[in-house]
Amino acid sequence: MNILYLLIPIAIIFVGCALWAFFWSVNSGQYDDLESPAHSILFDDDDSLIPDDAKQERAPSAKPAVQAPATKTPKIDTHD
Repeated sequence: MNILYLLIPIAIIFVGCALWAFFWSVNSGQYDDLESPAHSILFDDDDSLIPDDAKQERAPSAKPAVQAPATKTPKIDTHD
């Protein structure tokens, strides 16, 4: 029973610290934009790390390299 005299103040201090941390994070803008970090992985932001000669090799050319031949699809008669 005597342990409750120690655990209750510790629990109150712990809850107070948790509430302070929550309100601090809300006020500092931690929860303002939840979607941008998830979408930022999709964008290529390492262009400054790629050497200039490699950037020229990666650049798309003006004309397509190989064009697929046009094929005709057979017409299927669905009536019996």
